[in-house]
Amino acid sequence: MSEPNSSVPQETIPKLPVAQPRPDLENGDNIARLLVEQSLITTEQLIYAKRVKGKLISDRSLIEILKELRLLTNQQLNQVLKQQQLNIRIGALLVELGHIRQSELDAALAIQAENRQQKIGDILVEYGFIDEHRLMEILASKLGYPFVEPVFADIDYDLLSQVPVKMFTQHSFVPVKKDNDQVIIAFADPLDLEDHEAADRIFGRKIIAAIGPRQAIREVIELYRRGAQRGTVEEADDSTIIGIVNSLLDDAMQQGASDIHVEPMRDRLRIRFRRDGVLGVHKEMNLDLAAAVTTRLKVMAEADIAERRRHQDGRILYESTATGMTLDLRVSFYITVHGEKIVLRLMNTKAELLALDDIGMAPRMLQKLRDEALTASSGIIFVTGPTGAGKTTTLYSCVNHLNDLESSIITAEEPVEYVVDGISQCSINPKIGLTFTETLRHIVRQDPDIIVLGEVRDTFSAETAIQAALTGHQVLTTFHTEDTVGGLLRLLNMGVEAFLIASTITCMLAQRLLRRICPNCATAYIPTPEEYRRLGYTHGDLAGADLQIGRGCAACRFTGYKGRVGIFELLTLNDNVKEAVLTRQTVQEIRRISIESSGMVALVEDGIAKAARGHVSLPEVIRRLPRTVKPRPLHELRRLLGE
Repeated sequence: MSEPNSSVPQETIPKLPVAQPRPDLENGDNIARLLVEQSLITTEQLIYAKRVKGKLISDRSLIEILKELRLLTNQQLNQVLKQQQLNIRIGALLVELGHIRQSELDAALAIQAENRQQKIGDILVEYGFIDEHRLMEILASKLGYPFVEPVFADIDYDLLSQVPVKMFTQHSFVPVKKDNDQVIIAFADPLDLEDHEAADRIFGRKIIAAIGPRQAIREVIELYRRGAQRGTVEEADDSTIIGIVNSLLDDAMQQGASDIHVEPMRDRLRIRFRRDGVLGVHKEMNLDLAAAVTTRLKVMAEADIAERRRHQDGRILYESTATGMTLDLRVSFYITVHGEKIVLRLMNTKAELLALDDIGMAPRMLQKLRDEALTASSGIIFVTGPTGAGKTTTLYSCVNHLNDLESSIITAEEPVEYVVDGISQCSINPKIGLTFTETLRHIVRQDPDIIVLGEVRDTFSAETAIQAALTGHQVLTTFHTEDTVGGLLRLLNMGVEAFLIASTITCMLAQRLLRRICPNCATAYIPTPEEYRRLGYTHGDLAGADLQIGRGCAACRFTGYKGRVGIFELLTLNDNVKEAVLTRQTVQEIRRISIESSGMVALVEDGIAKAARGHVSLPEVIRRLPRTVKPRPLHELRRLLGE
């Protein structure tokens, strides 16, 4: 059933007198009930909207549907919310307004059931269901609460001292200042009735409720609990900053993050972790800590602490006392309008090599990689994909497969990410003159059988790889392109001759990483009509598919995903593909020839096959994989992949 056209004009819906009986409203339809009472929509319009909602497959709120049907404007909604006092909890409000889904609120409530001291608003922010500043913006704009960012030095200490310290451990609010005979209170959640009642007991009914950032409220409470004097702010000393940075690195390791983003913003320092390929907020800090944290990371990365106008790079080798693990981190300092943004890429020096059979490649594709590429005595094997696609892991699975006593394997990497016994690995270090260019000149003098280049990044490295292949070496390397055919095109655009590409490249292997559905909370999934349309499929094309999606549970931090799955596209250059390259055919033509003559399965097709086995979700496949071809039916894909 397709969703209704959002452009349905209001006049097409018959209007009945307001006195007609109300439609059956659910407990979660508080705002809709209010809209009818305020005559902003008619009863019949609401009945129509509820009928539309009942026919939709997707989980949409009644307010969203009313707006899409053009029966309600944002201005009207804001007006009625500000005029009427709502007796509604923050989670239910966000669901009604369409900012979170009911399933996400249910997940947050399940977390709260395990820890009843945690506020539902804190859980929604902590687990990434909604950004804290987005939450404050909603409460401020929709409900009219003033925004206040409490700073300990500016707070009326007499007001603060009226609140028992024990009460601060149970509630998230601080009194800020007096306004005539009223007291402005900054609440982390102004809709929390318990917090309101606690403030009323102390200050009476003469309070002005405002909303403030949770982190700022917590900092004020912590400083007050430490007994800090009025008008002073506790400065972070060196040991405190060292502890903050070490804690970030330890948390990232324990949570399995691949990247840490330290982002100075207009009013705060935001820390985000990339887990399973997706960024999520880890914590937010006071902006005053930004300079100290940046300086500490620069010291650890051996970067210039005095330089704040230019981008810098560095490297950190961190030994965690908390986990006993060692981390090799690549660090990038990037100048922004609000300060230096820092991104740390985490590389575990004890990372476990995956066997070639364990990288997740389909049986027939894996057999083709082994038989037609890895067994070749010379030629280039390219592993392509964007940053974070798992190229290096696949590359080293291939290297580990080829590693034996009869072969000499030598590498040039920046830096070495996997340490493997039996091969000669070189980590590029431009600071001491050990550059990529210099290393490539010397590498062929080491009598190698197999050369591994961390990445082909320019014409020089591409030509070096080709020359090595022409002189009888086997070369394995990575390349940043969208797919396999795009890799061939990029080499041509770099100025590499077509006949050299055709005569040296053995295969191009493109890949992505998609989040694996959590096995603990997986449930059956039915594709929407829109998803069928975007794939160009009918229901019969997915016959036999076991499609699933994660509901969210404690094991996966209520994301519905745990771990990642490799999605692959393998192009072996047979005679037909080589001829197409030599004659400089179009990308579409080379791709067509590759599919018809070499049995290539596109990335999106491999993704569909893995979704059909319940490994990844179909919405992720559609959203994150390039659709360069119209995918073939599932039964045909299973035959081609040998499943």
